[in-house]
Amino acid sequence: MKEDKQAMDTNSSADHVDEYLQTLGNEDARELRYYSQEQPFNSDELAKVVNEKRLNELLAQSDAFLRGLNDGIKDFENDNKDP
Repeated sequence: MKEDKQAMDTNSSADHVDEYLQTLGNEDARELRYYSQEQPFNSDELAKVVNEKRLNELLAQSDAFLRGLNDGIKDFENDNKDP
């Protein structure tokens, strides 16, 4: 019986590999296969996995970085305007 189970598992794996290889040349099929593996999360599930405090810290850091970058670009533009 164990051998039958292993044979079934092997066939199953081989079928998946064959199916995957057939989709490699077909962009639409590959994209459909990719998106079919996504699982939607509802807000309760996301709240359990997202560290809201850390997310807010990262957002604040990214805002500060973008402000600094924008200021640097403005300074660079102003420096290049004056001969």
